Amino acid sequence: MAAKGRRKKARKVPPIKARTKARTKATASVTGPVTLEEARALAQAKHPKQAMRAARKTAAPPASPEDVGAAREKLEKERREERARRVREYKDTMAIMKKRGARRPRSRGAAKAKRGEPVAERDAFNPLQIFAEGDSWFEYPVPFFGGGIIPRLENRLGVPILNLAKAGDEVRYMLGVEERTLLAKHLRRGSPAGGPWDLLLFSGGGNDIVDNPMALWVLDWNPAVPPADHIHQKRFDSAVALVRAGYEDLIALRNDLSPNTHLIFHGYDFPIPDGRGICHLGPWLKPTFDLRKFPTRAAAQEVVKAMLQQFAVLLTSLAALPKVTFINGQGTLAPQTSSWHNELHPSKAGFGKLADIFYREIKRLFPNRVA
Repeated sequence: MAAKGRRKKARKVPPIKARTKARTKATASVTGPVTLEEARALAQAKHPKQAMRAARKTAAPPASPEDVGAAREKLEKERREERARRVREYKDTMAIMKKRGARRPRSRGAAKAKRGEPVAERDAFNPLQIFAEGDSWFEYPVPFFGGGIIPRLENRLGVPILNLAKAGDEVRYMLGVEERTLLAKHLRRGSPAGGPWDLLLFSGGGNDIVDNPMALWVLDWNPAVPPADHIHQKRFDSAVALVRAGYEDLIALRNDLSPNTHLIFHGYDFPIPDGRGICHLGPWLKPTFDLRKFPTRAAAQEVVKAMLQQFAVLLTSLAALPKVTFINGQGTLAPQTSSWHNELHPSKAGFGKLADIFYREIKRLFPNRVA
């Protein structure tokens, strides 16, 4: 009988490195047919460092469904909080401008008034109520780049814009259940500062027809065919049809929930597939043309241009509907890399030029409410 209180000695588990070496030694002499386990051990013996790293990773406790769910909920919470912050800041800013009166930006209005001097009547205006939905052309990094079109347009118009855009967003998601519900809510309720929206700016479609799926509608290089004809038209038409469905549903939502809100769409200028990305994102264009064995960047650029020109035709047709405007900025930027920050996004100066086009078109639509 064991002595009272004596504890059973715990079995000592060898470290990962020792276990890996032992497994390798045990299988090194295996000849002839092998089991799956033996084959894996022999394969790991060829790359011992990678095998040990994999063993350490396997030894770590796997993430539970609860952990994954918590991470997703945290990300969604951050997105909700960011949207709420944007709405709150817009509401507070516009409420102040409505209460105290709005004055045109100094650069576009009259000379600066002296202290105590009342603002000239011609400098005051009724601020437009605008919100935006879209992709990175509307929401580009502000801290080090100054943002995309929207913050630049705010400065030119002298009014805040409720910007709900999200970099990387696609039309099929913007008009899917979740984001469609959010869009419908804002159209139905109108501006958080009171009153209906005057304008809804929408930027979408670029992410739907580029990046990895683009390989499905770009053909292998054929020197006997003009570059712009390297599009599998039937497949590309299917991709564009999905984008069109989203735009048509957006117009229908506007018609039902806020019929006096004017819609403005825009066409993307012609990017250069040179392999440049940003913040570990991208490239979005060049990989497809490398896969399809395109010999030059110029040839690839012709295909991108042809696709975006077809997209512009789609938006032009939608602009025939009431209270819909299409801003075609194609050809605004010089066809050189200095016009672009990376494969998909204009340079600072480029975004500024595009914001100028938006400003001029909005002034044309609302001449008495834009400086």
